[in-house]
Amino acid sequence: METLIQQIINGLVLGSMYALVALGYTMVYGIIGLINFAHGDVLMVGALTSWSIIGLMREAMPGTPGWLILLIALVIACVVAAALNFTIEKVAYRPLRNSPRLAPLITAIGMSLFLQTMAMIIWKPNYKPYPTLLPNVPFNIGGAVITPTQVLILGMTAVSLAVLMWLVHSTKLGRAMRATAENPRVAALMGVKPDVVISATFLIGAVLAAIAGVMWAANYGTVQHTMGFLPGLKAFTAAVFGGIGNLTGAVVGGILLGLIESIGAGYIGKLTGGVLGSHYSDIFAFIVLIIVLTLRPSGLLGERVADRA
Repeated sequence: METLIQQIINGLVLGSMYALVALGYTMVYGIIGLINFAHGDVLMVGALTSWSIIGLMREAMPGTPGWLILLIALVIACVVAAALNFTIEKVAYRPLRNSPRLAPLITAIGMSLFLQTMAMIIWKPNYKPYPTLLPNVPFNIGGAVITPTQVLILGMTAVSLAVLMWLVHSTKLGRAMRATAENPRVAALMGVKPDVVISATFLIGAVLAAIAGVMWAANYGTVQHTMGFLPGLKAFTAAVFGGIGNLTGAVVGGILLGLIESIGAGYIGKLTGGVLGSHYSDIFAFIVLIIVLTLRPSGLLGERVADRA
């Protein structure tokens, strides 16, 4: 039972981060039908930016509390990621908006490789330890443990998702996003500016990815220029799992994928004495993707057009 509780906690933490990134995929797809494969690398840029800011602040202001340093680094990382994603949309995707679907898809893959290469040049290719800024004394829950960083991840995810749902369903921008998702041309006739809405969608997705990137780095304690590839791929899997184009589906898919991966890896590790668990953790995401695409291509919650954003 202790093992199950521990893996559920780990799965919720992992799934929360997947959900934040998956929302960026599903929002962009819901509006312009594009799979932005560079989205995982926006996560990486956010994490590396926060790492740089933390290093600078610890040198310049050594007495600053760790939580304040992390908060400032998170805010700056969100700003940098938002500016980056805005530029990517305007330079790489907007000129190809009316092109065949294959052209922006190839561009997205190329942009992903470009961002990884630039990050390698700027931050060097070696793995860098991410500073521990929060207390590391874990809390005990039924024999399992959860760290303050993991509690922060769950809290940040809950707040981020609540703000996003409010934004999409209760604001003028959210109505414009839903209208653009339904029919961009009709929305434009009603006074909505599709270009502004699409840019705003990329900005929001980048902020969520940056939050996930900082939380990922804080949880696993390391950053590197390729760190966004696998989380981005799994978040895309989560979006497809839940029903791409559906906000609730992205959240459900991310949480379920994290639980499946964590519980599966935990029990395989327990059965093999800890030899195989970590080595086989990544396979569960892609097993789920194959099963879902085979049995229910629209995802668990389908693709309800009214919920797109």
